[in-house]
Amino acid sequence: MTEVSNGMPFSSLRSKWIWFVVLGVLLLACGIIAAGNVAMATVVSVFYVGILMLAGGVIYLIHAFQVRSWEQVLFWALSGVLYVLAGVFALMNPILASAALTLFLSIALLIAGIFRVFIGWRMRPLKGWGWVLASGLITALAGVVIYLGWPANSLRILGLFLACDLLIQGWSMLAFGLAIRR
Repeated sequence: MTEVSNGMPFSSLRSKWIWFVVLGVLLLACGIIAAGNVAMATVVSVFYVGILMLAGGVIYLIHAFQVRSWEQVLFWALSGVLYVLAGVFALMNPILASAALTLFLSIALLIAGIFRVFIGWRMRPLKGWGWVLASGLITALAGVVIYLGWPANSLRILGLFLACDLLIQGWSMLAFGLAIRR
């Protein structure tokens, strides 16, 4: 088989293997740095979210004045103001913002886990339903554990998630690059 699913010839992808390896090594390095100081990684990720929310709010406000009817202007302007305020809040007080984001994360994990348990339970006649159910239980448990440690764990959780994601992505890109090289 000389083609991958998106139509790109495998030989073309194979010739780029070094880029995947370099990306993997860089992501691993960033993951190690983040894991070495999860509090700083949390603050950096909150700043990143704050900047994105601030930019999104400004875009909403600009868009608000491009909409013709008054009801729509008001809706878009309020959305923009809320985004700007949230972004400013995150930039001015990243510690408190990390507490809020950690609380939201714990609630989101709990809800997502409960939904997955429900879906897994409903899939019972199908093969592999237990994996979906177990995934839901683990996700819900993670939400509960994070919530029980909140707000004391707020300065570590987001950075820990970031570090884990960077390390997993780094290993996967490195492994993929080395695999297509062969």
